[in-house]
Amino acid sequence: MTTSVPAAPETAAAAAHAAGRRRRIALAVVLTAAFMDLVDATIVNIAIPSIQRDTGATFSAVQWVTAGYALAFALGLITGGRLGDIHGRKKLFLLGMGGFTLASALCGFAAGPGMLVGARVLQGAMAALMVPQVLAIIHVTFPAHERGKVFGMFGAVIGLGAVCGPLIGALLTEGNLFGLEWRPIFLINLPVGIAGILLGRRFLTESSAPRALRVDLIGTALATAGLLMLLYPLTQGRESGWPLWGFVSMAASPLVLAVFVRYECAKARKDGSPLVELPLFRIRTFAAGAGVQLTFGVVSGLFFLIWTLHMQLGLGWGPLHAGLTGVPFSLACSAAAGVSVQRLVPRFGRKVLQAGALIMLAGALVYLWEAGRYGTALESWQLAPAMLLMGGGMGLIVAPITDTVISEVPAEHSGSASGIFNTTGQLGMALGLGLSSVAFFGVVGDTGQPGGAGAGAGAADALRASFVDATTHALWWVSGGLVLVFGLLFLLPRRIRAQETAERAEPAAPEGGAGPEQRQSALVS
Repeated sequence: MTTSVPAAPETAAAAAHAAGRRRRIALAVVLTAAFMDLVDATIVNIAIPSIQRDTGATFSAVQWVTAGYALAFALGLITGGRLGDIHGRKKLFLLGMGGFTLASALCGFAAGPGMLVGARVLQGAMAALMVPQVLAIIHVTFPAHERGKVFGMFGAVIGLGAVCGPLIGALLTEGNLFGLEWRPIFLINLPVGIAGILLGRRFLTESSAPRALRVDLIGTALATAGLLMLLYPLTQGRESGWPLWGFVSMAASPLVLAVFVRYECAKARKDGSPLVELPLFRIRTFAAGAGVQLTFGVVSGLFFLIWTLHMQLGLGWGPLHAGLTGVPFSLACSAAAGVSVQRLVPRFGRKVLQAGALIMLAGALVYLWEAGRYGTALESWQLAPAMLLMGGGMGLIVAPITDTVISEVPAEHSGSASGIFNTTGQLGMALGLGLSSVAFFGVVGDTGQPGGAGAGAGAADALRASFVDATTHALWWVSGGLVLVFGLLFLLPRRIRAQETAERAEPAAPEGGAGPEQRQSALVS
């Protein structure tokens, strides 16, 4: 009589290998989604002149192509995170990725500016469903001892998106694949999105929160109405001759936002699930940090738009030339971000962020001086010092700011605080894009509109000169915003508490998805 011994170790090893393979594929899917979102938030800037020429888009339409995405993304972030907690993160992730892919197709096949703006708003809303699930899926997919390495990979992908987004946009636009001009920057998402959906259905693990907060649809509607009442007339007002209804709408916007605040207070008392946890703003550090984030978002949104238009419409550079000119900015930002978090902030605290604001201010002033001195003859190598200063200064701010601001927030509220903080940055960017109507396009005037510059070499030179003048004017706005950021940074704690930093060494899965420092460092056009 013989007995067989089961090969338990081999079976366990095979099962572990299969589980590891499943996790790796799941990670690739969610990281690809995060990469797609970041690239699409930045890739469009480099193609704006091509879009304007091809579709006849007005300046306000150009602003909405970028601001519509940012605004829809910001307003949907917290709601998207809560829907995932309630209905399942895998389900919402796949729904968001499917909608994002569809919206990308609509952008790529847009017949005119109106359709493109609508598709971009849809794209931002779908990103708001998809992106908040990424960190949550990573948390439930990987055991604790593997998350450190996984989050390191997540950060590397974010950094890669910061560098590659503008270059991918430049290559696709200048390459004019199949005669489609700018459209491939959106159509490239189709095969990527379809592959992600198919792999995600098979390899992602479903999860939900045992005690999820309710969705605050009324709060979302009030916030959306209040912000649109401000941003729509701000963006459209110049082209409409600044009509009375625009000023009435902007004046009524704070009243609607005040109703939103009162409703949120009532909602918190009723069921404890407001869209925004207003008591967080009683913490001075968090309130000041939100002010910094909002102001910095305004500066970023304004700067990246005018930078792109200055290089292509003011200096006459092609998309690839402009994209390569931005490489020093991207590299300096990535290098400074790594050094600030690992070495500088633990030693010098908030002084690092203040130094970043001053370095960015120096870069903006150098850029302003060079634009005024060299005019339309400015060369890439002459612009490089300003780009290095701007990028290095931004890296010193965007990487450590979240931990600095949230260091005094109770740990049980860190997820909500991070979500609100992220949303604030996105709203700031949308506001900065809206302010470009006054700070930039108001100086360009009607000469920059399709068909508005006349004909001949003289008119072309006048058009380019008007964009240079508008750039110098807008850079004063950027400089003023950086001075305000520097002042607000004094309200932050001098140092991050060591205990709090250790607790947050492993990132939480905030309601707002990827942190603001990740998205802002990627906004390189």
